Amino acid sequence: MQPRLGQATFRIAVLDAYGRGCAVTEEHSLPALEASHIRPYGQDGPHEVRNGLLLRANIHRPFDTGYATVTPDLRLQISARLREDYRNGRSYYPLQGIQVHVPDTATHRPDKAFLEWHNEHVFRG
Repeated sequence: MQPRLGQATFRIAVLDAYGRGCAVTEEHSLPALEASHIRPYGQDGPHEVRNGLLLRANIHRPFDTGYATVTPDLRLQISARLREDYRNGRSYYPLQGIQVHVPDTATHRPDKAFLEWHNEHVFRG
């Protein structure tokens, strides 16, 4: 088992695991990238790379608020609620269904149990 990481260490570990590229867009502009917990730390989500995704800030926020998720088969899903709730989402819907890029190291890839949890408890599907 990997040691528990603090928030700052979690960010560095996720950045390194993802090669400093967004899991969705492969953007490498460091100021725009954030280490996202799949299962939030405040809801028993560990500071472990397998519970993380490196996301651009403008994708991280919809992910955290349930307007986007990553399915267990590693595809980005955008909620129809984005359009319903805000009458918008045009920059997000073209990303629907794309394959998410994950680390080469198997132990750093998103854990399916965390992804399933996010899909069931956070995603507004």
